[in-house]
This record gives sequence, structure tokens and C-alpha cells, in this order.
Amino acid sequence: MRVVSGIQPTGQPHLGNYLGAIRNYVKLQDEAVAAGGECLIFLADLHAISMPHDPKELRASTLELVATLVACGVDPSKAILFNQAQVPAHAELQWLLNGTARMGWLNRMTQFKDKSGKNREGASVALFTYPVLQAADVLLYQATHVPVGEDQKQHLELARDIAQKFNNDFASEDNPVFTLPDPIIPPEAARIMSLRDGSAKMSKSDASDMSRINLADDADTMAKKIKKAKTDPEPLPSELKGLEDRPEALNLVSIYAALAETSVDAVLADHGGQGFGAFKPALADLLVARLGPIRNRFVELKEDRESLDAILARGAAQAREIGIPTLKAAYDAMGLIRG
Repeated sequence: MRVVSGIQPTGQPHLGNYLGAIRNYVKLQDEAVAAGGECLIFLADLHAISMPHDPKELRASTLELVATLVACGVDPSKAILFNQAQVPAHAELQWLLNGTARMGWLNRMTQFKDKSGKNREGASVALFTYPVLQAADVLLYQATHVPVGEDQKQHLELARDIAQKFNNDFASEDNPVFTLPDPIIPPEAARIMSLRDGSAKMSKSDASDMSRINLADDADTMAKKIKKAKTDPEPLPSELKGLEDRPEALNLVSIYAALAETSVDAVLADHGGQGFGAFKPALADLLVARLGPIRNRFVELKEDRESLDAILARGAAQAREIGIPTLKAAYDAMGLIRG
């Protein structure tokens, strides 16, 4: 079992990232180790340059994300933690796979349409070929399993198509170059929405910092944001159906349930009938109890540049060693002569 997953180092990680993805990384690393396998988690800095970016911010965000992942429980002695830019084989393999990927396949990718918006002619080539780099990210390591959410299922299917066509074109059935990775569908994560708008996802790009709980927020800031979160005047119901057409109320109850690792129904059974004047302080206390230790560890780690650099360097060395045989096999299969 070899699990491979990546996360982009853009903006400050927030509560939605933690509950939706980062917390799952800790479970994945432990499951992979228990199964006698490996877990590779990479910071997708090469993907980040597919959109306009500030170089200083990207560098700072990359280091902050390492600190965040470790503070949240990703253990560099269990998982291989690195950034793409220190493993050139990612970009090399992408170029080789560009010969196998087809324009028609990439034209069907919905994320390009979403991210490029109305100005597709002005989008970068990197944004268009982003899914081919994603394929290289997992195929390089002969990944057996890749955790995917709804927005990434299409890209993993593309990676499998590319791997299959490459194997058909350049290898034999008995000796394929690439493993076709299977998806891991994580346990359904709470869909964490903006604290200012219950119909919009909590996002790093939201102009209002009050819309999200950043993992770097201190206890007072977390409590203040929950206190000022948008709600409605009605008390909490005792059943989930009572939250229909109440997106902000549902969001706060969902956050509580996710932090407590329980169900929305269980939260409503305990807090039904309460107004938000009572529920918000309870949510703030739970939030601080869960995220406070993570925040303190993050603050400590992010100031230790030497340790963060060492984590990335060690992980990149391990990743390069794992990827070398696959890259060599791809070059050889295509008839390319390397020194």
C-alpha cells in the first residue's frame, strides 16, 4: 500500500482545510504504516504557479504549511513530507506524459473551466496541463491509493487513463511501467462554510478574515469570530430537518459536530432549544480546546526555519529515491537515451 496525496501551499490554512483534509492525512499515515506501506504527502508548489502568485508569499506559505501539517499531527518519521520543487522528477515525468495525454481529455476537465473563468485565452498553459502534472505526481511513486474528494475524482480518472494508454503504447501487459492507482474516498467530511455566508465555502481567498477560522488564530480571535458569526434569531431545533433553509445555523452546528467527532443529530439532541447566545460560547470553547494546542505548536514550529527546511530536505531525498526507478523505466520505454 502506497498512499500519495498533495496540498497546495496557498494562503493561510483554515478550519475547513483542517476538518476536510489535513485531519485525514494523520489517519492515512497511520493506516499506511499499520498496513506495512508508505504515505507520501507533498506540498504542491509546482501546481501553485499555474495561477498568478507572489514568489515571497509562495515561499512563506510553503514553510507555514509544513509547520501546520506537523502541528496537526503529520509525523515526518511516519509520512514522507516534501515539496514538489525539490523533486524534479515530477516535472520530468509530466513532460513525458504530455505525449500520452490527449487534448480532448484535458478539454473535458471541469476545474480548468472553473478556474479560467471567461478568460480562457488568458489562462496559463500550466493551468490547462495541471491534471497531467497531477497524474505524474501519483504515477511517479507507483501509488496504489490516492485520497480524492468530489472535485478531484475526474483528475484521478484521467491519471488512470494516461497510465493505461502509456502501458498499452510502450510496455507489455506482464511488465507495465505504471500502477493504476485506486481512489480512497475519505469519510464524508463536514462541509465547512463561511462564517459570514452559509451558502459559500470557507475560503482562504475570501476578502473578509472574519469569514474563516485560521489555524494560526489565537484563542481570543477564534472566540471573537464565532461570537460575530452570522446566525438567525431562531433557537436551535432538536432535529436536523429543523435546519432546512437555515444555512448559517447548520454551518455552526456542523462545525461543532465535526470538532466533537459526532453527528449533527447528536449535537441538536444536546443543544436543541438553545439560542445562539448559549450555543456560540460552547462552540468557541470546543474550538479553542481542539485547535489551541495545534495553534501553539504551529507558532513554535514556524519560527524554526532550520527544522522546517530539514523536514522538507529529508522528505525530498526519500521521494527522489522512490521515484528514480519509475522515471528511468518511462524514459527507457519511450526509447529516450539518457546519460
